Amino acid sequence: MAKITLDDIGKIYPDGTRAVGHVNLDIRDGEFLVLVGPSGCGKSTILRMIAGLEEITEGKLYIGDQLVNDVPPKDRDIAMVFQNYALYPHMSVFDNMAFGLKLRKMPKEEIKRRVLEAAETLEITEFLDRKPKALSGGQRQRVAMGRAIVREPKAFLMDEPLSNLDAKLRVQMRTELSLLHKRLGTTTVYVTHDQVEAMTLGHRVAVLRAVSAQRPYNLQQVAPPTELFNDPVNLFVAGFIGSPAMNMVYGHLEADGDTVWAVFAGNRVKVDKAALERHPGIDQRMGDRLVIGIRPGNFEAASHVAGADPDKQIEVNVEVTEMLGNETFVHFLLDEEPVMTPDIQELLGAAAEEEAVLGHKTQFTARVSPDVPVKAGDRLALVIDTAKMHFFDPTHGVRIGATPPPGMEDMVQS
Repeated sequence: MAKITLDDIGKIYPDGTRAVGHVNLDIRDGEFLVLVGPSGCGKSTILRMIAGLEEITEGKLYIGDQLVNDVPPKDRDIAMVFQNYALYPHMSVFDNMAFGLKLRKMPKEEIKRRVLEAAETLEITEFLDRKPKALSGGQRQRVAMGRAIVREPKAFLMDEPLSNLDAKLRVQMRTELSLLHKRLGTTTVYVTHDQVEAMTLGHRVAVLRAVSAQRPYNLQQVAPPTELFNDPVNLFVAGFIGSPAMNMVYGHLEADGDTVWAVFAGNRVKVDKAALERHPGIDQRMGDRLVIGIRPGNFEAASHVAGADPDKQIEVNVEVTEMLGNETFVHFLLDEEPVMTPDIQELLGAAAEEEAVLGHKTQFTARVSPDVPVKAGDRLALVIDTAKMHFFDPTHGVRIGATPPPGMEDMVQS
């Protein structure tokens, strides 16, 4: 096992296109770190630079204490698992798993021991004599994992290994990957665009987005999953992490003695002190225009909350409902005056492509109890858990009081 250190890593292609900029990341020994973000954000390029399959044009990369910028892939002692399995169709499962060890001219008995141990760990011992075509997708992925495990590398690099599996099998394989990592304890860097995979697998999650002329860095926030969800550093992370996405609306805060009110789209709700404490310096922003964030799960139907505080309620016209068995999503519109500015559009990234993120009409989603009797066209009173409200600066998009990631201290001016 080994730690992996990315020190101001960058990638610029010969035509001048920048794919990766100023990535500073310490991946701890034995950690399962997930790189997540939308297509084109540089996550696979970063993984390939760690593997040595992509040239590093800026910065330094260390595996353990060794600088590996110019070390060939075969000498980095890492193993990659790809989404397409990359198995040899004419070889048995045993031979597929043993192939890399045979190339290294490892003794036959040692090869057999490693393959049998890995097969037992992955529960594929009974398939060792079969060819890949006789296996299911999940079984093939286990073989690909086994081929990596037998090498006993310092680190595993996984590039969307579950993306070719159906939804049910992905859930099963996520569990198996977690259990496997607990058994082996090998440093793992895992790339995905699926935030559910990121949030369920990662000890920490690094959220990435594509670089631009105004923003020459990919890394937005690195934190444990719960911290990403509860304390996103900026609008991009807030909009990307969470499903359904965080609701966002323009508004401001008003102080009335010891009480603080959030005012947005014709509504006025009392803000719990816990929300103010999570946003250091918010007391200096009273009356300033802000972006207010409320997650769908922080709503509930007032009829289902005993002693619901009327000062924390809004009434909405229900547009659409979605009944999912254990929860119901209620969709409604809020009227607001400001139109989304170009600055906010840039800060939100892909989320801004949806017309109803911020603007004259803002689409909101509330997650309520499944037994709430609600349908399209109803008027519904909703209680907001205002202790979990989020407040962002509308100019630079950073959450009020947030600390930017290392090396990105200037992001509040960018």
